[in-house]
Parts: sequence; structure tokens; C-alpha cells
Amino acid sequence: MNVTLRTLWGRFAAFLAIVVFSVCAASAQTPKGDPIKVGFSMSLTGAVAPNGQQLLKALEIWRDDVNAAGGLLGRPVELIHYDDQSSPANVPAIYQKLLSVDKVDLLLGPYATNMAAPAMPVIMQAGKTTITMLAIGVNRHFNYDRYFSMVPVSTEGVAAFSRGFFELAAAQNPKPVTVAMVAADAEFARTAADGAKENAKKHGFKIVYDRSYPPHNTDFAPVMRAVQAANPDIVFVAAYPPDTVGIVRAAHEIGLKPKMFGGTMIGLLATPLKAQLGPLTNNLVIMESFTPAFKFSGLEEVLAKYRQRAAGQKIDPFGYGFVPFGYAAGQILAKAVTETNSLDHDRIAKYIHANSFDTVAGPIKFGKDGEWAEPRTVFSQFQNVEANNVEQFRDGSRQPVLWPEKYRTGTMIYPYAKD
Repeated sequence: MNVTLRTLWGRFAAFLAIVVFSVCAASAQTPKGDPIKVGFSMSLTGAVAPNGQQLLKALEIWRDDVNAAGGLLGRPVELIHYDDQSSPANVPAIYQKLLSVDKVDLLLGPYATNMAAPAMPVIMQAGKTTITMLAIGVNRHFNYDRYFSMVPVSTEGVAAFSRGFFELAAAQNPKPVTVAMVAADAEFARTAADGAKENAKKHGFKIVYDRSYPPHNTDFAPVMRAVQAANPDIVFVAAYPPDTVGIVRAAHEIGLKPKMFGGTMIGLLATPLKAQLGPLTNNLVIMESFTPAFKFSGLEEVLAKYRQRAAGQKIDPFGYGFVPFGYAAGQILAKAVTETNSLDHDRIAKYIHANSFDTVAGPIKFGKDGEWAEPRTVFSQFQNVEANNVEQFRDGSRQPVLWPEKYRTGTMIYPYAKD
């Protein structure tokens, strides 16, 4: 009987120790105190909302993961954000409010070149560090040492958004000769088109058409008829999501038949627009910042969480184009805060400049200008796309990577359209 009691008491003591340990461990992992506030604007409505909504989900997943692991500096992370409605004019006031009214501790964003550029004077005046989301060439105007860009173009800058396109064109036999350039009259598209002109001239192509269209244009038939009249071998387009749909539809309606067609058509980074256009996308060659061919540590877990949250919400169901970059921006910021044990923006910026980061978007090291030290853009081509089939875009098989060679997963279909 005594042995039995001793055994029972021993088991009870062991159980009690486990409970106490678990409670203490849970307590140690629970962030306490005032939250660390991370502020940003995000395009949740308007022209680039399909992309901004993905980024917001990514940052919410990052916040939840950080808090589940004990927070930052032992404090919970809180996101404070406002919808800039895809309008550059709204952005400066949002960042003023974040800094002066909300008194956020850290900054991210904004998303997109058009919104990042007008935010910079406010951020610079306050001496804050920020990591912008997929903005290109912004810091060439400001040379600000606390700016970092979450877009894989490197110090090559604007030319990176079209280099692969023109290298692919130059590799064809016989080599095409003439190029038409079409771009929205807005910051990102103009910047991408400027880089495209550099690459076209570098490879000896003759530019026979070079026009922009107003940002709110909805009728693209006249634009594409003008392109058709120039009879180019190649058509390079720099367009936003709504424009992309209009341009692709208009090109098919008038029977445009160049030898190569595509460019930086960011609408085609969003799965719903790919599915909406369906077979009309076939043989288009586009720049992508991310692809299912990439397999980085932690990526699948983050995408699985995103897909669960995105279900039924009429946003991109897979998240390849934007989610990795949003989450990775949070990872970089968190690492800098943790390693410096500080919320001081000068110390954070110096740490980011001096170190490399392993993220769900892959390894990242920043150059002096805040751009990636090494580029990681790819060019892919839509092939054998069917109508009304979202699932076909899950694994990348309908959009093989053509360039660069180290990421290539398919062979280019050329010409784009047969005579």
C-alpha cells in the first residue's frame, strides 16, 4: 500500500512539474507591455488593390507568427495601416498621421512605385527607416540611406524589369528588328519603359512606336491599332492591372500579330486576372518577381497560411507574386530590431545595410542604395492556358520560366502569333 502511495505521489509530483513548466514556458512566450506599432499605407482599393490585399494578408501572418513566438523585444506587434486607395495623392498624409498621431515605432511600405515616391519626403524629414513593397527606382531620386526596397531588381534598377525580355528576343533566329513601346503615364510604368528603351537599344532593336496613355484610360482599341499600324516585330507593354486586361483584350480584338508580345504587365502577376483572361494570355512573355519554381525555407508554410485566409475572399488564391515579399519585409525588420535590441531607426538601417537575411523570398542582401545586391527577376511565358481554370496556375506548369537560364523550366514558343 505504501509503495502504491509513493508511486501515486511521485506521478502527481511529476505531473505538477510538467504543468508548472508548461505554464512558465507559455508565460515566457507571451509578449507583454505596450505594443510595438508598425505603420504603413496599403492599396486595398483602386487599381492595384489585388496586389495590396495580398501584401496585407502577408503582413498579418507575419505579425501573428512574431507574436506567437514572443513578440519583438518581448512586446506584442501591432499593425496600423490605412488604405491609400491606389492614389499617390493620399500617401503623404497617411505617413504624416502614422508618425504624428499614431506615433508608430516602425515603418513599412508603401506598396508600389507610385505610392512609395510621394511618401519619401515625409519619411526622410522624420529620419525614419522603411522597407517599401515592390517599388522600383525610387531611391535614385532621393539617395536616402534608410530606404530599402523589397523588389528583386538590384542596383541594375529600371533595366532589370526588361533585360530578360530583350535577351530572349535577341536570341531568336532570325532576330526580330523593330519594337513598339506602350506604357501608362504613371511613375512605375514610365520607369519600366525607360529601362526597356535602354535594353532595346543595347541589343540593336529599332524603336518604331513609343507612346504612353493616360492612367485612367479604359478604351485601348485606339492604342493597339496605332501599334498595329507601326507593324513592329516586338510589342513591349508596361501596364497596371486594369490596363493589362484592356490591352490584352484589345490586341486580340484587332488581330495584333507581332512575333513577341508582353513586358511588365503587373496585372498578370495576380491569379484572378490570369484566370479572367484565360487563353488570351497564351504566348505572352512577362516579367515576374516570384515563381512557383522558387523553393525557399519557410515559404510553403507561409503560403499555406495565406491560402487558408484567402479562401472565399475573392483575392489571389495562391499568393506567389506578392505574399513572399510582404512576409520577408517583416522578417528583415524583425531581425534588425532583435539583433540591435533597439527601435532606433539609425541603428536598424545600419544593421540592414551590413547584413544578409534568409527569408521566405530567398536570401537577401542590400546594396548601398537600398536595392537588392543581386537581382532575382525572371521572365515566363503563358502556354496552353485554358478557359475558366484557376487551378492550372497553382504549380507553374502553364507559365514556365524562360529566363534566366539557371531558373529555366521550359522552352519559348516563338513567334507569339503566326501570320
